[in-house]
Amino acid sequence: MGIDIEELKSKINPRLRPIIWRDSDNTLVLLDQRKLPFEETYVELRDPQSTADAIRQMIVRGAPAIGITAAYGMVLAIAHGNASTLDEALNELARARDALNAARPTAQNLFWATERMLSTASNAIHNGSAKSVRELLGVMKREAKAIFDEEFDAELRMGIYGLEKVNDGDTILTQCNAGGLATGTGIGTATAPIRVAHALGIRVSVIAPETRPWLQGARLTVYELMADGIPVTLIADTAVGYVMYRGMVNSVMVGADRILRDGHVYNKIGTFKEAVIAHELGIPFYAIAPSSTFDLRSRVEDVKIEERDPDEVRKIRGVPIAPENVPVFNPVFDVTPPKYVTALITERGIIYPPFDKNVPRVLSVR
Repeated sequence: MGIDIEELKSKINPRLRPIIWRDSDNTLVLLDQRKLPFEETYVELRDPQSTADAIRQMIVRGAPAIGITAAYGMVLAIAHGNASTLDEALNELARARDALNAARPTAQNLFWATERMLSTASNAIHNGSAKSVRELLGVMKREAKAIFDEEFDAELRMGIYGLEKVNDGDTILTQCNAGGLATGTGIGTATAPIRVAHALGIRVSVIAPETRPWLQGARLTVYELMADGIPVTLIADTAVGYVMYRGMVNSVMVGADRILRDGHVYNKIGTFKEAVIAHELGIPFYAIAPSSTFDLRSRVEDVKIEERDPDEVRKIRGVPIAPENVPVFNPVFDVTPPKYVTALITERGIIYPPFDKNVPRVLSVR
């Protein structure tokens, strides 16, 4: 890759910390992203159900950040649960997994993290490395931290691979927030190449659509990039086509909540539109995500697209902008067919079409 990971870590120091584990009292602390950019407040969590509620209510959001949060939610099931035996602990963890998985049905990292944590617990009990609930808690803490550390390292690697697609002076269009707030690490997926370029002195700027109805682009992407001194311009969602037609964009870089084996990309609603316009205008479109975001088993017809409260569209921050009884269709994600995807960028390398052949090859999965 040509760039030393440890040296790069010393150059990237994001100001915002969206996920904090407080070991002294086994508490998960989350930056409340609903209140950004006007307030930086934190929520303390001590049980799996409140963690699931935090995910559902979008106190924390973004597939990798949800995965890390869910991992620590599983830790809370043991840290503050009532289990006195290892069998009871496994039952507590199974209930915690089910509660957490129900919080957001589309984000692949959520299910990946809870299954990994439950499997780790089961293996630790069966191989004798956890002989008590207290020892099991230690195993679970280490595994949750490993998930965080792996994500941090993966994002740096995605940033280095993605740097191949960034030239000095480029302007990159994003969608929603796939920055450090969405991943829990402060680096991000879609913003990883941008942050790496910025850290290395390569001039790069960002155009961020507002991302209705939750305005993650306006509230979060703009906020975190400005906090770290990265040039960013906010546009209305409806300006995306005109901005690209004007030649103001060199490439599109988005994150993903799920990527299928054949290259279908599930990401925040509005991504499909960007991909189609980029394809029409000859602008490269890249989806950037860690290997944990890939779902190699599901087909398009298997994936449930989450729909949320109609009032998210009828109102903005609680203020009505439409008749209160108007019917609303509010899908949170859309799916981008592989024909519109130039490449997928992962911590294991860049994946080019044909995706059904190259995704399992690069990810080393049969």
